[in-house]
Amino acid sequence: MSGEVEAFQALREKILSDPEVILEDQDVMKALIAANERALGGNIVDLRGIAMERLESRLDRLEDTHRSVIAAAYENLAGTNLINNAVLQLLEPTDFPAFLNSLSGSLRDTLRVHRLRLILESKDHEQGAPGFEEVLTAVEPGVVDHYITAGRDIAVRSVTLRQVSPASEDVYGDAAADIKSEALLKLDLGEGRLPGLLVMGAEDPHQFRPSQGTDLLTFFGGVFERAMRRWLA
Repeated sequence: MSGEVEAFQALREKILSDPEVILEDQDVMKALIAANERALGGNIVDLRGIAMERLESRLDRLEDTHRSVIAAAYENLAGTNLINNAVLQLLEPTDFPAFLNSLSGSLRDTLRVHRLRLILESKDHEQGAPGFEEVLTAVEPGVVDHYITAGRDIAVRSVTLRQVSPASEDVYGDAAADIKSEALLKLDLGEGRLPGLLVMGAEDPHQFRPSQGTDLLTFFGGVFERAMRRWLA
């Protein structure tokens, strides 16, 4: 019994000499507040305890918001770096075949997608693109807008993000079964030319969603279409 008294006295002296040890421990503070509420009884309203609970709840919400803001900032920075690297790779090829080959290799890997497809409207679409069938498809006029809108009477945006199930075999070929979401970048190839479409297909159904921002992809699409104008000239 004397040992318990001595232990209590030692603990009491420790708390009195350094009360911050208790104040900084949330679990201990919660236990003390709960004990105080039990001592007061059910018929007494502890306004101070209620205020502390509200402050604690507000602090938790602020911490959650803080974490969300930081996560969004890191995600935005990572996305910006990714697009910057992709733009630099667009400038590297010295001829059009090398440019097309990058769509199935380095550029695709940098953008972290499963497939990159370039669709160009052409009046001579039946000629095809020998040697580049994996990345380049020629289609008849009007196909680009029809694919973007899925045949619906809606406005055609420069960037469209969506989940797909199933994906189009005409666009992705044998890889269609693996594609769960896609980004569609409509390309303005200059005055007097029919439009084109850059299609990014991803295996992750959440990689491209309608709720996501499109600023970075809009910028990348602008750079890509300017590169295409140079090659087509």
